[in-house]
Amino acid sequence: MTDHSVQTYYFEPNHGIPNHPTLPVLLYPQALQAQPADTESIFNQNHWLNSWTNGVFDYHHYHSNAHEVLGVISGHVTVQLGGEEGQSVTLYAGDVVVLPAGTGHKRISASSDFRMVGAYPDGMSYNTRTATETEKEHATALAEISHVPLPKMDPIYGPQGPLLQYWHSV
Repeated sequence: MTDHSVQTYYFEPNHGIPNHPTLPVLLYPQALQAQPADTESIFNQNHWLNSWTNGVFDYHHYHSNAHEVLGVISGHVTVQLGGEEGQSVTLYAGDVVVLPAGTGHKRISASSDFRMVGAYPDGMSYNTRTATETEKEHATALAEISHVPLPKMDPIYGPQGPLLQYWHSV
């Protein structure tokens, strides 16, 4: 693991994607560059569980009931964060991004060898929502987002990681 450099991104609600009202997306560039194959075990050691290895959906979606960490283990991917008017970010093997509940994300393009690991604090179950269309659906999503607890551990650096500084100070 390298240094604790982190980039933050804040997103407003966007075309039915609520995004998180207070927590930023955290991007850890090249945090696991020396050991991308160990990404899942590092997440799991830090209590980010219920992990999977695959890719990212090619449509805007979000999880209203769980925060999510994504770590690229091979290749590269360009994702749109925050919904249709969000920001495109290209992630490479060793990059890690933490998405607070409600944050929209979508795969724009990926290399043929792209693979990613995802996980959730304390193994929380997660839903998959797309842009909400009714006021009731939107209100339900916002209520779910507001009840997602803050993680006790940074997915890479554990109890002393930058996630705790960025998210717990909000």
